[in-house]
Amino acid sequence: MSNRFRLFFNWYFSRKAAPYWAVLIMDCFLVLLAELIAYYLVYSDQGANVYAPFGTIIVSFLALLPGFLIGFRLFHTYSGIIRYSTSTDFMRLVGAMLVGSVIAFGIHLLTLAYPGYLYAFKTITLIIGFLLSLLFCIGLRLFVKFLYDNIIYTNIQQPVFVYGVHEGGEALAHSIINDKHSPYVLAGFVSDDVQVSHHIMMGVKVYADDENLVGVMAAKHIRAIFVSPLRTDDFRNNTRLVDGLVRHGIKIMMQPSEMEWDGKSELGTSQLQEVDIEDLLPRDKIEVDLDAIGRLLKDKVVMVTGAAGSIGYVMACQVAKFNPKRMVLIDQAETPMHTTRLHMANHYAHIPCQTIVSSISNQSKMEAVFAKYRPDYVFHAAAYKHVPMMEDNPSEAVQNNVYGTRVIADLSVKYGTKKFVMISTDKAVNPTNVMGCSKRICEIYCQALNKALVELREGTLQETDERILSHLRQVDGTPGVTQFVTTRFGNVLGSNGSVIPLFRKQIKRGGPITVTHPDIIRFFMLIPEACRLVLEAGTMGNGGEIFVFDMGKPVRIVDLAQRMIDLSGAKNVQIVFTGLRDGEKLFEEVLNDAEQTRPTPHPKIMVAAVREYSYAMALQNEEELHELSYTYDDMKIVAKMKQIVPEYKSKHSKYEALDKD
Repeated sequence: MSNRFRLFFNWYFSRKAAPYWAVLIMDCFLVLLAELIAYYLVYSDQGANVYAPFGTIIVSFLALLPGFLIGFRLFHTYSGIIRYSTSTDFMRLVGAMLVGSVIAFGIHLLTLAYPGYLYAFKTITLIIGFLLSLLFCIGLRLFVKFLYDNIIYTNIQQPVFVYGVHEGGEALAHSIINDKHSPYVLAGFVSDDVQVSHHIMMGVKVYADDENLVGVMAAKHIRAIFVSPLRTDDFRNNTRLVDGLVRHGIKIMMQPSEMEWDGKSELGTSQLQEVDIEDLLPRDKIEVDLDAIGRLLKDKVVMVTGAAGSIGYVMACQVAKFNPKRMVLIDQAETPMHTTRLHMANHYAHIPCQTIVSSISNQSKMEAVFAKYRPDYVFHAAAYKHVPMMEDNPSEAVQNNVYGTRVIADLSVKYGTKKFVMISTDKAVNPTNVMGCSKRICEIYCQALNKALVELREGTLQETDERILSHLRQVDGTPGVTQFVTTRFGNVLGSNGSVIPLFRKQIKRGGPITVTHPDIIRFFMLIPEACRLVLEAGTMGNGGEIFVFDMGKPVRIVDLAQRMIDLSGAKNVQIVFTGLRDGEKLFEEVLNDAEQTRPTPHPKIMVAAVREYSYAMALQNEEELHELSYTYDDMKIVAKMKQIVPEYKSKHSKYEALDKD
């Protein structure tokens, strides 16, 4: 195609559309041309001497044109944009031509009745003229559409494939085709269904999801693939395809994980966004019983500790969707808490919400909060979580994680909280660091406290020490009713301080990306998914359980880093191995070797059967550890922690010396 031809069409297609009068003039010209051709076709076998003067013919056909103008006006054939013509536009043309031809036939009958004014054509001329007019007008639109779709669009639109051929894929394809201002054009479908692949669907080919697919897409200059919302799980688990697309720089567009398509409502390309690494990690879809959660939390007072943190913030937002009576949000980080406060005010203004800046280890402040608001449910997410930080500051791990949990747990009993859900971690299993051990001690305390409460209510508690019994009674002296539930899961994607935000910063700086060890693996879960499972576990728990979540497949951190480099499009970013940090291990466990699990109604949630402790022992251990923490003697503090949790064996840490002793 010559440069002039390309320049002309680029000029035309850069306009919103040709003016309506230009389309109308083109259609009128085509009608006249069709009638002239019909006339000469009808009379061609009778010799040139039968032809009327050319001027007479033109005037006669012009006299027929008002009928077609009426048809064009009635069916608005000129109001659409030619390059976006659809079957509906073609049906309008048929209607307009029929109306025009009927009126033209009426004028033709008048000509026969009153000869001398206009040339009297044979009736067959009008019939052939109608067919040719329709053919020319539709042909013009198809020709322009062909040029636009197959030649011109490469300069102004992106050719894309759609992954999925059923409801979701069809909805996306229709959105691309029908959106007159879409920056995309449909170039093909992708399917793993052998009965569909290599067929034609909606005018484009269906390609097989095989080893050659990415190469075909690259050869055809496909710049993006749109993933059907009904196929996102299959797509994520197709690591061969995902890695190939990432390596070739083909954008992957998916519906955000927090959105769900019901299969009925309108689905547009605007609802998709270019994926982050979180969306590409293989995992199964997690379903929860929203109705049960809603019945639990509706019109109740709900407290969330650590509400400014990654987990607590999302937890608060998810709880708010169930219309609790009041929310009490606690965190000691002032600036993030202010962000949480603004979000709740902007999105859940109908729910009374107290945002309290305080440490959970401030016993007198927490007492005042519990006494005032009397929470029905407590979701305890507050904790120091960074392994290297707590390895250097074991006193803070004790005072915040351990003692802070005891404060909130004891007050929950005292003020009649129905259920206390503690968020723990896989690092509490066979802990190798201070942080993980501190969370295991929290688990021990909550489970022992729950067991003692049950025995007190059933009258089987053997304890007679009044000081210990005081921890088991409500403020009015009646036995506590609180059910304590613990949830364990691994790393959450995108949380504050996690590897993904760190890797993004390192890539932005041009590298290198720092990974501690080439073989280190971790379990990952999206924050919203983890929070939904916490809510689900909270509804099914009867007290005393430690719920563990099915975290799916573990991910090699070096593979995660490489995929992030590929997704970013950055060049020459190196991965550097820095060695395991203090307290870090190559892989995390969700269950202790000596533990076993039993299933629950939810396939992603299991109950761990763990070693039980008496409440008297758990309380004594915590009190002694808390008192010891104020000596700020790291070795003595950690030695006590190892005494409480014998399976705690330090790794890559100065505390390994204690294990030898």
